[in-house]
Amino acid sequence: MKQTIFTLLLITTIGLISCRKNNNDPDIKQYDDIQIQNYIKANGLTNMKRNPAVGDTTGIYYEILSQGDTTRATPMDYPDSLAFVFTLKSFDGKYTNVDTLNLNHFSGLLGHITNNGLPRGLQSAIHDLVKYKGTRARILIPSRMAYGVNGFGSGSSSNVNTRIAGNQCLDYYINVVSSVDAYDDYLINDYMKRNSLTGYTHITSGRGNGLYYKITTPGSGTGDIIDQSSSYQVSAYSGKFLNEAVFDAGPTAGSPLTFTTDRVVVGFQEATKGLTSGAVISIFIPSRLGYGKIGGSDPNTGSITIGANAVLHFTDLTIGTVTNP
Repeated sequence: MKQTIFTLLLITTIGLISCRKNNNDPDIKQYDDIQIQNYIKANGLTNMKRNPAVGDTTGIYYEILSQGDTTRATPMDYPDSLAFVFTLKSFDGKYTNVDTLNLNHFSGLLGHITNNGLPRGLQSAIHDLVKYKGTRARILIPSRMAYGVNGFGSGSSSNVNTRIAGNQCLDYYINVVSSVDAYDDYLINDYMKRNSLTGYTHITSGRGNGLYYKITTPGSGTGDIIDQSSSYQVSAYSGKFLNEAVFDAGPTAGSPLTFTTDRVVVGFQEATKGLTSGAVISIFIPSRLGYGKIGGSDPNTGSITIGANAVLHFTDLTIGTVTNP
């Protein structure tokens, strides 16, 4: 009797499993494609195309917004260096990051994109679809080519902008820049135009090439001038990115900060060289004269990350006492 009951239970279990396998539940590829198709329809993305590769298994959709120069360039390969900026949004709208002026930068080898926490779908799309430097594109990446079932980030996925939930497809805008120096210069000039800033001197040669500065108050000091071995006091300044986020600021009251020339970035060195006590200066520092393609953190605050290829803007920096050895 017991043997009969066991046999019946086993047959019933196998039958239930078989029914489940044979139903219409989508696998992850089907699920991703349904999500992307719904997203395309909901957002009116009529120019989206699926990866045209024969036998495409990535499920990536894309639109080339502006094509790079294909006549003088060759398609990028994994050992090639590139730089790009991007915006990112998850399909559920709970994660959005559009900080292209500081953190959303990449600079390195195409084959190392995934080493920086970016998804393999983005690496594949840039290699297979974007192809050329100078190209802007919008890319929809299925969850299995993004961060999969585990998602990405910290905190709860229910909190906005702290974590990308599991099985989330991603919407990227990508701008693969042809020249970081030219892109920095464009950003600086665009910022000055939008904010009606005039009177800046542009250094176009030498160590400070690419730097913009404006001396609003000439130095009144008759003592030492700033050179490569100086230490000097500074106050009443603001250091910020071009999105107006402040990463550093000097005191407007109390004891000023003390800088030494050999401990500030090259752009800061070149802009302040030759100044004396009492001078007030504003500076735009292109990324290669700042923290470059590595990025870092401001030495005075230490807590704010400066991204790769970030342009820096210092305003109304007031020079105090200058001391030379």
